[in-house]
Amino acid sequence: MRKQYHILNGDSLKEQFPEIIQGEIIVARECLVDGNVNGNSLPDLFKVRAEFISNNYDGYKEQDYFEKTVPEFQKIQNIPDNVDINLWFEDDLFCQVNFWFVINLLIKSNHNNQLFLIRPESHSQYGFGGLLKSELISIFESRLKLTELHDLSLLWVCYQTNDTEKLIETSKRLKNLYPFIDIAVEAHIERTPKNGNMGRPSQSLVKIIEELNTAEFGPIFKEFCKREQIYGFGDLQVKRLLDEINNNR
Repeated sequence: MRKQYHILNGDSLKEQFPEIIQGEIIVARECLVDGNVNGNSLPDLFKVRAEFISNNYDGYKEQDYFEKTVPEFQKIQNIPDNVDINLWFEDDLFCQVNFWFVINLLIKSNHNNQLFLIRPESHSQYGFGGLLKSELISIFESRLKLTELHDLSLLWVCYQTNDTEKLIETSKRLKNLYPFIDIAVEAHIERTPKNGNMGRPSQSLVKIIEELNTAEFGPIFKEFCKREQIYGFGDLQVKRLLDEINNNR
């Protein structure tokens, strides 16, 4: 078997990763689904992301981004040729945007490697976190070899440049092979405010607040994750949305 590299979407999966699965582990520590992703180059993007996260996520400094996030992406760029690269990403929009970025990064690095996608057999709010180690081993053994890499890479370009029309067009081309991408793109489109109305996640939060008749974050967050699992938002993303809603009232 060729040498294996595993790119994981977050540290929580790293903590539960089965020791029996051999290979180098790289963690994509980002939430590109949230905030500014502009940048004409990778260093520009990293600078923009470091500024955004440090300004919006309490307890996270720009230096943290360059010490904890950037080195992992540099590891991706430095993966050698003739290896298998296993991408552990779920179907929700949070995971998908990171997945598109990683694919783009790999394509730009001109690797002569085989790429595989590992994802839970069924989409749920728990994702990989809801699987036993034996189940993680099972989905690794049934991994999907990725094709149409140019279009997968193009998804990130369209997302970054906010080219909605081309993003939809590309996801439709990939729909037969990767139907979950089309669903994630639809969810992304629906979070954009239109005709004076809030986007889908914010509308959902307002409805949840009214139905639960509470301003307590815990129950609101739990219900949002159940109803809008397609977004894959963590507590930080939902809290930002709630703050925006409250500020606009």
